Amino acid sequence: MLRMGKLTDYGIVLMSYLASKTYQQHSAHTLSDAVKVPLPTVRKVLKALSHADLLKSERGAQGGYNLTRNPKSISVAEIITAIEGPIALTECVSDESRCEQESHCDVQTNWTRINDAVYLALDEVKLSDMLVPQSPDISPIHFYPSASLHNGDLHG
Repeated sequence: MLRMGKLTDYGIVLMSYLASKTYQQHSAHTLSDAVKVPLPTVRKVLKALSHADLLKSERGAQGGYNLTRNPKSISVAEIITAIEGPIALTECVSDESRCEQESHCDVQTNWTRINDAVYLALDEVKLSDMLVPQSPDISPIHFYPSASLHNGDLHG
């Protein structure tokens, strides 16, 4: 089973909350109360998201956290990468591969294609999409199957 960690889930929840209230600064305490996640966990996630330049923070009485960009330009893939690191379904598609089978593996190319497809799907889902209520008839998420990722560049 493929799963994200809890911190990544919390990161998407926090980013979604911030995206729904972009008109104000949010302290870690306020965010913790709003999303019902313990303050130390919120601080850890906010630090990772800030380090990835998805959030900006200002110190002081009127300070707090806010998004660095419009929610329509922040992808779920970016949020996942900020907390989990690069998206890699198997060892051989990771930048830090230590797989002993890599030099003679016949399916590595296919794993790369699968990993790229998952990344592209997650990259298509924008933070703004996470704010749209789910409807059984209409999905706010639109995929573009003709797009492809080649050496980190989107083609299609």
